[in-house]
Amino acid sequence: MTTQKQQYFIPDTIESAIKLAGKHIDSFKYLAGGTDVIVNKFQGNETASCLIDITKIPALKGVKREGEYLRIGTLEILDELSSYLVIQDEFPLLIEAADSVGSPLIRKTATLGGNVLCENRCLFYNQSEWWRESVGYCLKCEGDICIATKGKKKCFSELVSDTAPALIAMHAHVEIMDTDGQKNLPLEAIYTGDGVHPRNLSPTAILMAILLPLGQEFKAHFNKLRERESLDFTSLTSAVALDKEGVLKIALSGVDPKAV
Repeated sequence: MTTQKQQYFIPDTIESAIKLAGKHIDSFKYLAGGTDVIVNKFQGNETASCLIDITKIPALKGVKREGEYLRIGTLEILDELSSYLVIQDEFPLLIEAADSVGSPLIRKTATLGGNVLCENRCLFYNQSEWWRESVGYCLKCEGDICIATKGKKKCFSELVSDTAPALIAMHAHVEIMDTDGQKNLPLEAIYTGDGVHPRNLSPTAILMAILLPLGQEFKAHFNKLRERESLDFTSLTSAVALDKEGVLKIALSGVDPKAV
Protein backbone atom coordinates (compact mmCIF):
# COMPACT_ATOMS: atom_id res chain seq x y z
CA MET A 1 0.00 0.00 0.00
CA THR A 2 1.29 3.45 -0.92
CA THR A 3 0.26 6.73 0.65
CA GLN A 4 0.40 10.27 -0.70
CA LYS A 5 0.47 13.50 1.24
CA GLN A 6 -2.69 15.49 0.53
CA GLN A 7 -3.01 19.25 0.87
CA TYR A 8 -6.23 21.25 1.05
CA PHE A 9 -6.49 25.05 0.87
CA ILE A 10 -9.47 27.42 1.14
CA PRO A 11 -8.47 30.86 -0.21
CA ASP A 12 -10.90 33.80 0.02
CA THR A 13 -9.72 35.78 -3.02
CA ILE A 14 -9.08 34.91 -6.65
CA GLU A 15 -5.56 36.30 -6.41
CA SER A 16 -4.63 34.09 -3.46
CA ALA A 17 -6.12 31.04 -5.20
CA ILE A 18 -4.01 31.65 -8.31
CA LYS A 19 -0.93 32.22 -6.16
CA LEU A 20 -1.49 28.88 -4.39
CA ALA A 21 -1.97 27.21 -7.75
CA GLY A 22 1.37 28.56 -8.92
CA LYS A 23 3.10 27.15 -5.85
CA HIS A 24 1.62 23.68 -6.48
CA ILE A 25 1.61 23.80 -10.26
CA ASP A 26 2.81 20.19 -10.64
CA SER A 27 -0.13 18.59 -8.81
CA PHE A 28 -3.18 20.67 -7.93
CA LYS A 29 -6.84 20.96 -8.83
CA TYR A 30 -9.38 23.70 -8.21
CA LEU A 31 -12.44 22.43 -6.35
CA ALA A 32 -15.95 23.90 -6.38
CA GLY A 33 -19.03 21.64 -6.28
CA GLY A 34 -16.82 18.56 -6.45
CA THR A 35 -19.29 16.49 -8.49
CA ASP A 36 -16.65 15.97 -11.19
CA VAL A 37 -13.30 16.25 -9.40
CA ILE A 38 -14.10 14.03 -6.42
CA VAL A 39 -15.62 11.26 -8.56
CA ASN A 40 -12.53 11.27 -10.75
CA LYS A 41 -10.31 11.05 -7.66
CA PHE A 42 -12.21 7.97 -6.47
CA GLN A 43 -11.74 6.38 -9.90
CA GLY A 44 -8.05 7.24 -9.95
CA ASN A 45 -8.46 9.47 -13.01
CA GLU A 46 -7.53 12.52 -10.94
CA THR A 47 -4.31 12.20 -8.93
CA ALA A 48 -3.67 15.78 -7.78
CA SER A 49 -2.20 15.86 -4.29
CA CYS A 50 -3.37 19.43 -3.66
CA LEU A 51 -6.96 20.66 -3.75
CA ILE A 52 -7.67 24.41 -3.81
CA ASP A 53 -11.25 24.99 -2.67
CA ILE A 54 -12.58 28.17 -4.32
CA THR A 55 -16.09 28.08 -2.83
CA LYS A 56 -15.34 30.86 -0.30
CA ILE A 57 -14.43 33.45 -2.93
CA PRO A 58 -17.22 36.10 -3.05
CA ALA A 59 -16.16 37.40 -6.48
CA LEU A 60 -17.19 34.09 -8.06
CA LYS A 61 -20.78 34.33 -6.83
CA GLY A 62 -23.85 36.37 -7.65
CA VAL A 63 -26.13 37.25 -10.56
CA LYS A 64 -26.34 40.89 -11.59
CA ARG A 65 -26.81 43.21 -14.54
CA GLU A 66 -23.65 44.89 -15.82
CA GLY A 67 -24.34 47.24 -18.71
CA GLU A 68 -25.70 45.23 -21.63
CA TYR A 69 -24.92 41.88 -20.03
CA LEU A 70 -26.11 39.63 -17.24
CA ARG A 71 -23.12 38.49 -15.20
CA ILE A 72 -23.51 35.06 -13.60
CA GLY A 73 -20.79 34.00 -11.16
CA THR A 74 -19.39 30.58 -11.92
CA LEU A 75 -20.02 29.35 -8.36
CA GLU A 76 -23.77 29.70 -8.79
CA ILE A 77 -25.44 26.34 -8.07
CA LEU A 78 -27.30 24.77 -11.00
CA ASP A 79 -30.42 24.10 -8.97
CA GLU A 80 -30.63 27.73 -7.88
CA LEU A 81 -30.45 29.39 -11.30
CA SER A 82 -34.23 29.11 -11.69
CA SER A 83 -34.74 31.30 -8.61
CA TYR A 84 -33.47 34.40 -10.44
CA LEU A 85 -36.28 36.28 -12.20
CA VAL A 86 -33.96 37.82 -14.78
CA ILE A 87 -32.80 34.34 -15.86
CA GLN A 88 -36.41 33.13 -15.94
CA ASP A 89 -37.44 36.08 -18.12
CA GLU A 90 -34.50 36.37 -20.52
CA PHE A 91 -32.63 33.06 -20.47
CA PRO A 92 -35.05 30.19 -19.74
CA LEU A 93 -32.91 28.06 -22.06
CA LEU A 94 -30.15 28.11 -19.43
CA ILE A 95 -32.56 26.92 -16.74
CA GLU A 96 -33.74 24.07 -18.95
CA ALA A 97 -30.16 23.03 -19.63
CA ALA A 98 -29.18 23.23 -15.95
CA ASP A 99 -32.22 21.17 -14.96
CA SER A 100 -31.10 18.39 -17.31
CA VAL A 101 -27.72 17.88 -15.61
CA GLY A 102 -27.25 14.69 -13.60
CA SER A 103 -29.78 14.04 -10.85
CA PRO A 104 -31.63 16.41 -8.47
CA LEU A 105 -29.05 15.73 -5.74
CA ILE A 106 -26.14 16.52 -8.05
CA ARG A 107 -27.76 19.77 -9.19
CA LYS A 108 -27.98 20.97 -5.59
CA THR A 109 -24.16 20.84 -5.38
CA ALA A 110 -22.82 21.25 -8.91
CA THR A 111 -21.85 24.74 -10.06
CA LEU A 112 -22.39 26.43 -13.41
CA GLY A 113 -18.65 26.89 -13.88
CA GLY A 114 -17.98 23.28 -12.98
CA ASN A 115 -20.41 22.07 -15.62
CA VAL A 116 -18.93 24.33 -18.28
CA LEU A 117 -15.47 23.00 -17.39
CA CYS A 118 -16.36 19.37 -16.70
CA GLU A 119 -13.77 16.86 -17.87
CA ASN A 120 -14.29 15.19 -21.22
CA ARG A 121 -15.59 11.65 -20.89
CA CYS A 122 -15.04 8.30 -22.61
CA LEU A 123 -16.43 4.89 -21.66
CA PHE A 124 -12.92 3.45 -21.97
CA TYR A 125 -11.40 6.08 -19.65
CA ASN A 126 -13.99 6.88 -16.98
CA GLN A 127 -13.62 3.57 -15.20
CA SER A 128 -11.78 2.31 -12.12
CA GLU A 129 -7.99 2.13 -12.08
CA TRP A 130 -8.21 -1.68 -12.06
CA TRP A 131 -10.49 -1.67 -15.13
CA ARG A 132 -8.28 0.72 -17.09
CA GLU A 133 -5.15 -1.24 -16.26
CA SER A 134 -6.73 -4.49 -17.45
CA VAL A 135 -7.91 -3.01 -20.76
CA GLY A 136 -4.74 -1.01 -21.39
CA TYR A 137 -3.98 2.65 -20.79
CA CYS A 138 -5.21 5.14 -23.38
CA LEU A 139 -3.90 8.48 -24.63
CA LYS A 140 -5.74 10.31 -21.84
CA CYS A 141 -3.92 8.37 -19.11
CA GLU A 142 -0.40 8.22 -20.52
CA GLY A 143 -0.98 5.28 -22.85
CA ASP A 144 -0.01 5.23 -26.52
CA ILE A 145 -3.33 4.40 -28.19
CA CYS A 146 -6.97 5.49 -28.21
CA ILE A 147 -8.80 2.37 -26.99
CA ALA A 148 -12.07 3.54 -28.58
CA THR A 149 -10.70 4.07 -32.12
CA LYS A 150 -7.37 2.15 -32.01
CA GLY A 151 -5.72 5.31 -33.31
CA LYS A 152 -2.53 6.80 -31.93
CA LYS A 153 -2.86 10.46 -32.87
CA LYS A 154 -5.94 11.86 -31.15
CA CYS A 155 -8.18 11.34 -28.13
CA PHE A 156 -11.88 11.57 -28.96
CA SER A 157 -13.24 11.82 -25.41
CA GLU A 158 -16.37 13.96 -25.55
CA LEU A 159 -17.40 17.25 -24.01
CA VAL A 160 -20.54 16.36 -22.02
CA SER A 161 -21.48 19.74 -20.57
CA ASP A 162 -25.20 20.44 -20.99
CA THR A 163 -25.04 24.11 -20.08
CA ALA A 164 -22.25 24.94 -22.55
CA PRO A 165 -24.37 24.47 -25.72
CA ALA A 166 -27.20 26.55 -24.25
CA LEU A 167 -24.82 29.35 -23.28
CA ILE A 168 -22.99 29.28 -26.61
CA ALA A 169 -26.26 29.42 -28.53
CA MET A 170 -27.06 32.64 -26.61
CA HIS A 171 -23.72 34.30 -27.48
CA ALA A 172 -22.16 33.82 -24.03
CA HIS A 173 -18.75 35.21 -23.12
CA VAL A 174 -16.62 34.27 -20.12
CA GLU A 175 -14.49 36.29 -17.72
CA ILE A 176 -11.17 34.59 -16.98
CA MET A 177 -8.55 35.59 -14.41
CA ASP A 178 -4.97 34.33 -14.56
CA THR A 179 -1.45 35.40 -13.64
CA ASP A 180 -1.42 37.86 -16.54
CA GLY A 181 -4.69 39.53 -15.56
CA GLN A 182 -8.33 39.36 -16.63
CA LYS A 183 -9.68 38.69 -20.11
CA ASN A 184 -13.01 38.20 -21.85
CA LEU A 185 -13.57 35.50 -24.46
CA PRO A 186 -16.47 33.87 -26.32
CA LEU A 187 -17.30 30.71 -24.40
CA GLU A 188 -16.66 28.42 -27.38
CA ALA A 189 -13.07 29.73 -27.59
CA ILE A 190 -12.04 27.92 -24.39
CA TYR A 191 -12.49 24.46 -25.96
CA THR A 192 -9.60 23.02 -27.99
CA GLY A 193 -11.07 19.90 -29.61
CA ASP A 194 -8.22 17.83 -28.11
CA GLY A 195 -9.59 15.16 -25.77
CA VAL A 196 -6.37 14.96 -23.74
CA HIS A 197 -6.13 18.74 -23.23
CA PRO A 198 -9.73 19.85 -23.84
CA ARG A 199 -9.53 23.47 -22.68
CA ASN A 200 -7.60 26.43 -24.00
CA LEU A 201 -6.76 27.67 -20.49
CA SER A 202 -3.59 27.66 -18.44
CA PRO A 203 -3.63 25.39 -15.36
CA THR A 204 -3.84 28.38 -12.99
CA ALA A 205 -6.68 30.19 -14.79
CA ILE A 206 -9.99 30.67 -12.98
CA LEU A 207 -13.29 31.06 -14.79
CA MET A 208 -14.91 33.97 -12.95
CA ALA A 209 -18.26 34.54 -14.63
CA ILE A 210 -20.54 33.91 -17.57
CA LEU A 211 -21.74 36.99 -19.49
CA LEU A 212 -25.04 36.80 -21.40
CA PRO A 213 -26.31 39.67 -23.61
CA LEU A 214 -29.53 41.23 -22.30
CA GLY A 215 -32.49 42.29 -24.39
CA GLN A 216 -31.97 39.75 -27.18
CA GLU A 217 -35.49 38.27 -26.91
CA PHE A 218 -34.16 34.79 -27.60
CA LYS A 219 -36.48 32.19 -29.08
CA ALA A 220 -34.84 28.94 -28.06
CA HIS A 221 -35.14 25.17 -27.80
CA PHE A 222 -33.16 22.58 -25.84
CA ASN A 223 -33.00 18.81 -26.14
CA LYS A 224 -30.88 16.10 -24.52
CA LEU A 225 -30.54 12.48 -25.60
CA ARG A 226 -29.51 9.89 -23.00
CA GLU A 227 -30.44 6.36 -21.98
CA ARG A 228 -32.15 7.44 -18.75
CA GLU A 229 -33.89 10.74 -18.00
CA SER A 230 -31.87 11.19 -14.81
CA LEU A 231 -28.19 10.76 -13.98
CA ASP A 232 -26.77 9.57 -17.32
CA PHE A 233 -24.29 11.74 -19.20
CA THR A 234 -25.48 13.02 -22.53
CA SER A 235 -25.24 11.17 -25.82
CA LEU A 236 -26.27 14.36 -27.64
CA THR A 237 -27.22 17.73 -26.23
CA SER A 238 -28.52 20.37 -28.64
CA ALA A 239 -29.45 24.00 -28.09
CA VAL A 240 -30.92 26.37 -30.68
CA ALA A 241 -31.38 30.11 -30.16
CA LEU A 242 -32.66 32.86 -32.45
CA ASP A 243 -32.01 36.45 -31.34
CA LYS A 244 -34.01 39.58 -32.19
CA GLU A 245 -31.67 40.39 -35.10
CA GLY A 246 -32.47 37.06 -36.74
CA VAL A 247 -29.12 35.45 -35.92
CA LEU A 248 -29.60 31.71 -35.45
CA LYS A 249 -27.04 29.68 -33.55
CA ILE A 250 -27.09 25.91 -32.98
CA ALA A 251 -24.67 24.30 -30.51
CA LEU A 252 -24.06 20.64 -29.68
CA SER A 253 -22.21 18.64 -27.04
CA GLY A 254 -21.75 14.93 -26.46
CA VAL A 255 -20.52 14.32 -30.01
CA ASP A 256 -17.01 15.82 -30.15
CA PRO A 257 -14.13 16.78 -27.85
CA LYS A 258 -15.42 20.37 -27.98
CA ALA A 259 -18.72 22.16 -28.44
CA VAL A 260 -19.86 22.04 -32.09
